Amino acid sequence: MTSAEPLGPDGYDKSPGADGYDTGPGGTGVGTDAYDTALGTDAYDAGLLTPVSAGTAAERATGDHAFLQAMLDSEAALTRAQAALGHAPGPAAEAVTEAARADRFDARDLALRARAGGNPVIPLVTALTAAVPADAAPYVHRGATSQDVLDTATMLVAARTVPLITAELHRAAEAFGRLAAAHRDTAMAGRTLGQHAVPTTFGLKAAGWRHLALDAADRLTALRLPAQLGGAAGTLAAFEYLAGAPGSGPELVERYAAELGLAAPVLPWHTLRTPIADLATALAFTAAALGKPAADVLRLARTETAELAEGRGGGSSAMPHKSNPVRATLVASAARQAPALASVLLGSLAAEDERPAGAWHAEWQPLRELLRLAGAAAHHTAELAEGLRVRPDRMLENLHRTRGLVTSERLAAALADVLGRAEARALLDRLSRRAAEEDHELAELLVSAPELIGRITSARLRALTDPSGATGAAPLLVDHALRRKPSADPEGRP
Repeated sequence: MTSAEPLGPDGYDKSPGADGYDTGPGGTGVGTDAYDTALGTDAYDAGLLTPVSAGTAAERATGDHAFLQAMLDSEAALTRAQAALGHAPGPAAEAVTEAARADRFDARDLALRARAGGNPVIPLVTALTAAVPADAAPYVHRGATSQDVLDTATMLVAARTVPLITAELHRAAEAFGRLAAAHRDTAMAGRTLGQHAVPTTFGLKAAGWRHLALDAADRLTALRLPAQLGGAAGTLAAFEYLAGAPGSGPELVERYAAELGLAAPVLPWHTLRTPIADLATALAFTAAALGKPAADVLRLARTETAELAEGRGGGSSAMPHKSNPVRATLVASAARQAPALASVLLGSLAAEDERPAGAWHAEWQPLRELLRLAGAAAHHTAELAEGLRVRPDRMLENLHRTRGLVTSERLAAALADVLGRAEARALLDRLSRRAAEEDHELAELLVSAPELIGRITSARLRALTDPSGATGAAPLLVDHALRRKPSADPEGRP
């Protein structure tokens, strides 16, 4: 890879000890280019501390190469749009499009040079201009401002990444649906505030997970991702002036968006950051919502609970016997990071003037991380769902752990018909405490209770205290939830 312009003319010193050199204790003493060559193009961010997204499709779709290509695509589309309206020569558009290939440019070099102007578009325009024939050079970035290109590139990267995320969400939803159907009637303890509550079914729990995955997919599918084009202060003035075509700016915006396959904005949105806020909240919702099945799996896979297990658990560096729920762990880590990143992006809505200092710049990395985290969470959730091992016998064993106490709600309703509401509640309070303290089965205490002898049969009492038959409408709710079908995206793909 080569840069179209050396660093020297921009004032960067590549002598030992200068920026880009490692001459400290244990340093290599070699310059940026040599260091990159020695360690590879990912030397600065190989994903070592981000195992949740390392190696996923979302990570590849949001890397520096992907953003660089998106910026180049934005520049080329602008020249093509201008040529289509007669504002630039056709050969110039062809030359810019031909030159706009990311593998012809050095992303690290551009990153270092971006410090001079605060964004990577400035050195990229210089490099792209130098890479095209002289007669095409005046039509590179003609009339645009850096934010036009970087905002548009961000929307392009999002448009290319979001379908990858929704595909994983639909995959996860399908697997959760299969679990819900298979375990429609599998009784397990419902838990509230960390304690056994009343019985439910695992099918209902899995149906809830599916519902969240579909909610996330719907929010992402509904996103409107617009191109950005406004010029220096959002007036489109330079485009019209340079073209000698007053009033042509809105038409150029429409053509530009069409070239890229993005939505056409109603207004330039340099400081109207609704597209970023919408994208951020949809991505944060996705990661956070998938944290629910991850949290459930982590709790239910505990050794003392053991109702679920990941199909292929992860090992421990110290304890050979362990099989850790690593996929749920990775999803949980994404769910915890996403809200904070979204808050940075929502904070950028309060942008001053026609272009803010710092607010726009603060968006770039948090948005990329959100795309990666949502994509990674969806990927690992799909893997988790497809390999999840369910242990109905263990669920039933745990359900009986409280010796019938989890049926107290149903018993209260049934005994109220026999004793009256207040007397039934008082009896159950007393016998429930005794069952817990003296390790008795609640059914046996009820059968021998003087208040009930001759008024309700022993068989009826034992049936009422059987937790596996106290799941209420849970199976019917599963049926109802599974009638929900995945929404189609704008192209009609499921």
